[in-house]
Amino acid sequence: MEEKERELHRVDMAEMYIATAERFEHSAIFLHPNPDTEEETLRLVDLIREHTGNRYFLMRHGDATLGIPSGENMMALACHLADEPDKVKAEAGAMVAATLAQAERYQKHGGLDGFALCTDYCFNAGPFLSPSMFAEFTAPYLAGLIQGYRAMGFYTIKHTDGNIMPILDQLVQANPHALHSLDPQAGVDIAEVKRLYGDKVCLIGNVNCGTLDAGTDEDVIESAGYALRHGMPGGGYIFSTSNCIYNGMRLERYELMLDVWRREGKYQE
Repeated sequence: MEEKERELHRVDMAEMYIATAERFEHSAIFLHPNPDTEEETLRLVDLIREHTGNRYFLMRHGDATLGIPSGENMMALACHLADEPDKVKAEAGAMVAATLAQAERYQKHGGLDGFALCTDYCFNAGPFLSPSMFAEFTAPYLAGLIQGYRAMGFYTIKHTDGNIMPILDQLVQANPHALHSLDPQAGVDIAEVKRLYGDKVCLIGNVNCGTLDAGTDEDVIESAGYALRHGMPGGGYIFSTSNCIYNGMRLERYELMLDVWRREGKYQE
């Protein structure tokens, strides 16, 4: 594109983000600049701030930790972990350092509020790495990344699908501000997570995406109500789906979920 066309593209993206947030009463905008570069992130931040001030929490991807590899890379990673553990750790440390260096540039520019750490660690049956391997190869680098972000004044949301219960204690000890997705399709119960750690970390999610797509209206209402009933007490809960509203999902199902939130997601004065 010529520069004039690029600027039109940026404005179009910013306006679409703002219109979506306004339409669905969102409190945050998760930026996915296209192309996904540092420069385009900052330009998009500036455009949205110019039109909305500080109305929205602005975040972007910011993970740098070891998670579930693609199927074609899984065997190679397993061998790498077994044969060259020190090299894996050195690579993990370098990734965190590079990511924090970029975050410093975002901090100097201003306008960005935080990062969603979107590396997935778990399948529905449990973590890809055993709890002991997670403690060796992922948890220390996750904690260091979050500590670095916090020192710069950024908020952090740690996202991972799947059954997080075997490593839940390590995720909380890494000290993110919030934890998403609390995946009900993997048997993660927000009531239990709230009981265990509701006073230590903000919880986000637990409205079943599978139900939104394939369940009945009654299933959607029950899933949304359950998340609110068990997430809200004492504060520290952000109402959300257990993952993204992906292409192809019927929008009326998302509207139905929001209707439950409008009715039941109110604290008593």
